[in-house]
Amino acid sequence: MKSVLSERMTLHLHDIEHRELEPGAAAAVRSLAHDLRHRLGDETHTTTLHDPALLAEIEQCVGELPDSVRDAVRPPATAAGATVVRGLRVEDPEFGPTPRDWRAAAESAHSGSLELDIAMLLLARCAGDPFGWQGQQNGRLVNNIVPAVGHEDEQSGASSSTLLSPHTEDAFHAQRANLLMLVCLRNPDRVATTVSSVRRVELSDEDLAALTTPTVPILPDVSYGTDFDHPAPALPTVWLDETGSATLRYDPAYTPLDDADPMFRSAYARLTAELARVCHAPALAPGEILLVDNDVAVHGRVPFRARYDGTDRWLKRVNIRLPERRRRAQESSENGYGQRVVAPFRASTDRTAERGSTDERGSVEQP
Repeated sequence: MKSVLSERMTLHLHDIEHRELEPGAAAAVRSLAHDLRHRLGDETHTTTLHDPALLAEIEQCVGELPDSVRDAVRPPATAAGATVVRGLRVEDPEFGPTPRDWRAAAESAHSGSLELDIAMLLLARCAGDPFGWQGQQNGRLVNNIVPAVGHEDEQSGASSSTLLSPHTEDAFHAQRANLLMLVCLRNPDRVATTVSSVRRVELSDEDLAALTTPTVPILPDVSYGTDFDHPAPALPTVWLDETGSATLRYDPAYTPLDDADPMFRSAYARLTAELARVCHAPALAPGEILLVDNDVAVHGRVPFRARYDGTDRWLKRVNIRLPERRRRAQESSENGYGQRVVAPFRASTDRTAERGSTDERGSVEQP
């Protein structure tokens, strides 16, 4: 698969929304996570975090958090489609060395990593419904993003020396996240995460016509494996909602562009160039949270040299469904290559919705 952005691309920095998690609210999140870990013990750290007791405690206790927590993790409120939330307290020694891969991270004996997992689930539950994928990191609800030996040049979160091409997270799947939450534990080299919004690009009517037409499929990335027997349906790249505002399903590293006609490839190339033009690149510091509207913005990462000495960049990620957003009817027939979500909070949210509860978390503002 070709057509990833050049590793020498220029990063055009734009203003990005910043929020502050108030000190008292940040302390409340960490304190509650600490209490839950001690109440339940550390066994949940060696599993997928699906432990029913842990999930029940999170569901019960999340309402104890200050309203300002929920306000801080609401979806990005500008056309940039991304927000940096500052103020979550993390201390480097509490996590131990950066693990060698996601499996080692999941089995880490350091209590600080588990407490941050629980804190992220609390924050994600304030935002919506956290979920995982059965085929990715054993279905963990909180993924660990660390560089891994032998994966330096692939298009996945385990890479390092190559540019991680901007992409919609899990673009291949109709049940992909509406919102991504990335929390930084460690980033000594100030490695930047790239974010670009389709709401800021400029495309001609001809390009939009090509990009909104189902032309080629989007395949799962290598973190899900490589053996897929399911048929690959053609998908639009740009989708227009009822107001004419654009959303995006974009993953050039896993889109067989060579199978497309020249008109589509040219339009796709112009979209790629536009996403590079409007790119901003926050280098997350420990304790900073990056919220990415996965319906509007694509994200990636600049190259860096991994040392594998326990000091490398370490992020945690949660996929979040926003119940107030509904996928389009035409996406309902997609098979998702057999990939299934692990969504333990979804049933309770859907029951609340059936009782007539409303939700005002909202979506991205129109440009």
